[in-house]
Amino acid sequence: MARFRHIEKVFRSCCLGWGYKEIRTPTLEYLHLFTSTGTLTPNMLSRVYSFLDWDGWSGERVVLRPDGTIPAARLYFENLPQVRPAKLFYVENVFSYEETGRESRERWQCGAEIIGSARPLVDVELVMLALETLGQLGIKGVQVHLSHAGVIRAVLRELGLTPAQQSELFQRILDGDTEAMSKMVSASPHLRNALSLLFEVKGRSVGHLQNLKVTLEKAFLNPDLKASMEDFIAIAQCLSELGCEYQVDIVSGRSFEYYTGIIFRFYGEGERLGGGGRYNDLIPLLGGGDIPASGFALPLDRLMNLVTDWQDKVSSILVRSEFGTASAQKLCFEIAAVLRRAGYIAELDQGHIKTSDYRWILSIQGESAKPAFLLTDQAGGKPVRVDSAAAILKALQTADATKASSS
Repeated sequence: MARFRHIEKVFRSCCLGWGYKEIRTPTLEYLHLFTSTGTLTPNMLSRVYSFLDWDGWSGERVVLRPDGTIPAARLYFENLPQVRPAKLFYVENVFSYEETGRESRERWQCGAEIIGSARPLVDVELVMLALETLGQLGIKGVQVHLSHAGVIRAVLRELGLTPAQQSELFQRILDGDTEAMSKMVSASPHLRNALSLLFEVKGRSVGHLQNLKVTLEKAFLNPDLKASMEDFIAIAQCLSELGCEYQVDIVSGRSFEYYTGIIFRFYGEGERLGGGGRYNDLIPLLGGGDIPASGFALPLDRLMNLVTDWQDKVSSILVRSEFGTASAQKLCFEIAAVLRRAGYIAELDQGHIKTSDYRWILSIQGESAKPAFLLTDQAGGKPVRVDSAAAILKALQTADATKASSS
């Protein structure tokens, strides 16, 4: 829990610093929120926990929240439609059935959404916010992979596929299904160069995207494709200007079906660290009006395995007395309260066996009428004898200052 709270604290601090407001959505949501709009794939829907809610004899089917974005979108258009844009964040649990029993069925997410703006800078801000969070958590060498759902969808519409076929192939492509991509290229030999460049070649620059745009526009006369490529290039250009390195990898999405624009994923230390993207069609599908949005989520459970520097830096002090009298016990409580108000962690000795977890031991060696204290630094140094709470604080502050200057 200490590690969990550290990650949560870092994420909340970053979000608040960027002007986001915290929200919390219900654990139970109506199933139709995820099914009536086609927002979740059949594979995802097969893994939700769903049951009938008989409250009020409605017989309405509900689910344990399988995703954080859709409930956040509902919360927005039901309660905050006048706010444009709304910058929201949350730390919440989501649920997914896992039949092997080897993985957790309850997972935690750190998520952020910007709702009400279609500007490419929104997507850039979300990428930079996520990278700032991962950086402050001490995760090094984070890689950013970029894809674009709008580009993929525009290309699929040009291949003469039915909407159902387009949806199925869209998901298979984002899941990295090379067989599906090979079949698509083989079935369209006149588009081989364009499709191979789109799905098989990975680039690391705006120049790669500009070349891709020229090739695709020669192969497909589609205004939606042109607009999507221009959006893709604008976002990549801004990230480059900010010094953010990235890899253009169209098949790295692994996303929800509701993404419509840029898709970004974060990788590091052999793990996928989360990601997100633009979902301009989601809120209209939910009945909330034509409102664009974008967001991301970081899997808190996965970050737990990567974060190492999470220990609390506040000095901990064990307060004990050599006397068992009521006045001595009262003095222990009073001194501990002074220490806590000064920002230290102060515990009373309740027969602790292991004292090495504490930086300091404060022994009260006198009654309240004639207080005397022995302050021992377990990190080294000679014990210090003092006669007042003020002297205790001064000794602690001097030791902290010395430690800070040496480090």
